[in-house]
Amino acid sequence: MTVLPFFSDSRLVDCRSRRFLPSSVLGRHYHRASDRMLHLHQSILLSGPRITHFVLPRGATAVTDTTVRFSMERSACCKEKLFASHSTHTPSSQSLACLASSEVHDPSTRKDDLTVHGVSEKIVGVLGGGQLGRMLCQAASEMAIKVIVLDPLESCPASAIAYDHMVGSFDDSATVEEFAKRCEILTVEIEHVDAATLEKLEQHGVDCQPKASTIRIIQDKYLQKVHFSRHGIPLPEFMQIDNLEGAKRAGDQFGYPLMLKSKRLAYDGRGNAVAKTAEELSSAVAVLGGFERGLYVEKWAPFIKELAVIVARGRDNSVLCYPVVETIHKENICHIVKAPASIPWKIRKQANDIAYDAVCSLEGAGVFAVELFLTRDGQVLLNEVAPRPHNSGHHTIESCYTSQYEQHLRAVIGLPLGDPSMKTPAAIMYNILGEEEGEQGFRLAHRLIGRALSIKGAAIHWYDKPEMRKQRKMGHITIVGSSMGTVEARLNALLSEEGGDCQSADAVQLRVGIIMGSDSDLPVMKDAARILDAFDVPYEVRIVSAHRTPDLMFRYASSAKERGVQVIIAGAGGAAHLPGMVASLTPLPVIGVPVRASVLDGLDSLLSIVQMPRGVPVATVAVNNATNAGLLAVRMLGVGDPDLLARMSQYQEDTKEDVLTKAEKLLREGWESYLNP
Repeated sequence: MTVLPFFSDSRLVDCRSRRFLPSSVLGRHYHRASDRMLHLHQSILLSGPRITHFVLPRGATAVTDTTVRFSMERSACCKEKLFASHSTHTPSSQSLACLASSEVHDPSTRKDDLTVHGVSEKIVGVLGGGQLGRMLCQAASEMAIKVIVLDPLESCPASAIAYDHMVGSFDDSATVEEFAKRCEILTVEIEHVDAATLEKLEQHGVDCQPKASTIRIIQDKYLQKVHFSRHGIPLPEFMQIDNLEGAKRAGDQFGYPLMLKSKRLAYDGRGNAVAKTAEELSSAVAVLGGFERGLYVEKWAPFIKELAVIVARGRDNSVLCYPVVETIHKENICHIVKAPASIPWKIRKQANDIAYDAVCSLEGAGVFAVELFLTRDGQVLLNEVAPRPHNSGHHTIESCYTSQYEQHLRAVIGLPLGDPSMKTPAAIMYNILGEEEGEQGFRLAHRLIGRALSIKGAAIHWYDKPEMRKQRKMGHITIVGSSMGTVEARLNALLSEEGGDCQSADAVQLRVGIIMGSDSDLPVMKDAARILDAFDVPYEVRIVSAHRTPDLMFRYASSAKERGVQVIIAGAGGAAHLPGMVASLTPLPVIGVPVRASVLDGLDSLLSIVQMPRGVPVATVAVNNATNAGLLAVRMLGVGDPDLLARMSQYQEDTKEDVLTKAEKLLREGWESYLNP
């Protein structure tokens, strides 16, 4: 037998997790490893230095300057066996392989020798391995893109699915430099990294995306405000403060309440404090750690909604914006995201324009999150920007054609940007935040997940964090559906402690509203309901008078879209104001049914409906022909519903067959027998 010692090296690989350990922790691992010796058969050593497989006991670590592969195998009696083989050895399917080869240890060898055969051959390195890094890895796996992460936690969320995980601090210069050798592109999932190191790496030819200059601007919130102010981006007024006197001057100038913020290391509500009066300034400063932390103040923005836009920028400077979303915060932490935001189109355009301009003022490729305030007077103000995927974009995994994570990879690698538009009418994202510490918190979270499994359109994302803390982001749930009203109802059912509500949330998903001014119109309007029943289209029937209950009419028309209604059928006789009034209050299509009254034979109703002014369109049908109104509604819905469109085609075919059958009978029996069967 020949004894093969472990050799020293500048790096260490943990065989259980295939994680790189930086040289700073080499000492304590090496002393344990150097005590172990591998006894290999001499015939194996005769094959030369390229030993490719041998097995170590559970938990073993190794350092070697030889290309090796570690495996572990149990015998039938559950004892661990140690073996080694030459380069032709093929491990059994039961073996748990642990790579620790020169392809891993030597960055240049890794890049040259590794064959990826994916969408891109480039290895992407991510500083940070939290939930954002985890979802980046998930998106990368779909395109066979190799993503390695640098994170100080051995059990960080991304570690289980990353191609490789180097254990180390992403704000330590030496560690980041070592990590950069293992990838072609360096990007971030957290902006609180060492920007000076990134600048140094760029000077030595490392491809950082977005650029180090962008990271430096973004990670200092005061510098970020100065930058965007210089580029004409609308912002709340702000001012640097160095002492209490400066804070009081800011309060005198901006008024109260006054927002105090830390310049650096501020996220998820950390680093913000509100002073409602001058007397509260001292305590607000103390909460933020004192003036030595670096503070500034912002004039309070009287916002009615918080908005966000995910913006993708490619290497070719192409820029695409995702739909504007509304974010709802709980204790300054993003809690719920509604996509798209329920805001006027003019506000959506303004938000997109601001987000576009803000990202264009920065350098580098990737996905950026632009957070905004919508104020009472209709202004849209930039709050802050994140140079990475963001909580406000989690919903894109299920709701958009290209998720923000796939988009970020496309952007930093240099692939064409994907379609950011939504593929579902509405989505809502709910953050699973820790409610209690420890195991009780896990039990509560998994109880919520259990209910989510019964919710239609719900997708569960669990980050697999090993420690539960209050208000910690542990996962999220995205619910998609046909309208915001529908997904909100499903979310409400999810959050209800009553398990049965999960099923009842989808008991009725309205698509058509049938309304009329009086119950005297019901004998006519019932025919529309029968058609919708035949096509299994959910609907509601309501009495809504334009003249006797105008407030009810206003509320109905204004809320119909949010409740999931897609088409309104309005029946009216006489003056027939109902269809036109409703059409003026909703963007939904309205079909007017002229109902025959006691005088004028319904002609007055028909003329009233068709004589709507320009800009307020109302479709109509023949007098008393609610059947056609129902069929027209089905055809409108069928434009976006292939199944409904196929059923309409079948309905037409059945109608044709019915006519041909009658024609054949008439021809065969003659008209007298036909009329007198």
